[in-house]
Amino acid sequence: MSIIQEFLRYNRQTILPEIGDEGQEKLKKARVLVIGAGGLGCPILQYIATAGVGCIGIMDFDTIEIHNLHRQILYTENEIGKLKALVAKEVVSELNPLIKAKAIVEKLTPENAIQIIEQYDIIVDGSDNFTTRYLVNDTCVALQKTLVYGSILKFEGQVAVFNHKGSKNLRDLFPEMPDPKDVPNCNLNGVLGTLPGIIGTMMAHETLKLILDLPTLNNELVLFNTINWNFMKLNF
Repeated sequence: MSIIQEFLRYNRQTILPEIGDEGQEKLKKARVLVIGAGGLGCPILQYIATAGVGCIGIMDFDTIEIHNLHRQILYTENEIGKLKALVAKEVVSELNPLIKAKAIVEKLTPENAIQIIEQYDIIVDGSDNFTTRYLVNDTCVALQKTLVYGSILKFEGQVAVFNHKGSKNLRDLFPEMPDPKDVPNCNLNGVLGTLPGIIGTMMAHETLKLILDLPTLNNELVLFNTINWNFMKLNF
């Protein structure tokens, strides 16, 4: 793609004085790992890819199922049974041929977490279980990596930025991982398909702001109830 085409692709964001050509170059050089290519991961991947984040890791070991399709909007019925990471890589590469996407078809474990996470600047956690969330958090703390966190359930979502320039992390907010049996999840309690789109887009927005050195959440947890549009920001 020519320089002119690149200019036209990103023009609507580079004309913002807070971004400009310098900011676009920061996006181009950024390396972001998205853990989970599901409900949250799909909008995150779409928006950071189309914004021009130069290197995107897509980590997911799961396959596409029909019950994913109401909210995981990168996929269609034609991809049922295929690996999410591989399909997501193809889709975002078509959305923006200028970026490089890498599919990591692995489950994050204590054995591989450091080796994978250390390759990226910012980690975006779109996982759906506390075991992975705490492993991601603890690895980011050990490696001094910034972590964008989000979670969803029914009509409510949460967003935070952890471990950025000395800020607090997940264990400062919730010191111990809860027993999974005591925690409601989307598989049992459900989620409206648009909610992960809302929260995932917020996570993508924070990711882009982090890369661009714009103001971001700092020791703050956003709680968003989309039934009544009740938006709270709690300090911790």
